[in-house]
Amino acid sequence: MNAFLSDLSRFIVRVLLLLAGVVFFMSVLVAGVILAAVWGVRALWARLTGRPVMPWVMPTRAAATWSSMRQKAGGFAAQTRQAPPSKRSGVLPQVAVDVTDVQAREVP
Repeated sequence: MNAFLSDLSRFIVRVLLLLAGVVFFMSVLVAGVILAAVWGVRALWARLTGRPVMPWVMPTRAAATWSSMRQKAGGFAAQTRQAPPSKRSGVLPQVAVDVTDVQAREVP
């Protein structure tokens, strides 16, 4: 009896998943058909009125997107103060005299 209920529950889950997949596929198919029908009516209307059929496009420019984000960030960014000069200024040029360049070589 336990094996029968286990097999029955597996079968029911499989059928439910199959039905969910079919419903999803049909909804995507219907959306595509509706979109194609709207495009066809639009193209037919353009032909009847003597206008060219214009494609549906959404132009994007990456530069415009980045510049708009930069402008938005400028308004909301916290104003930072200039950091005070380093206390070690002038130390590094003295240390740089002791540094030697290393030649890169192939490792076998």
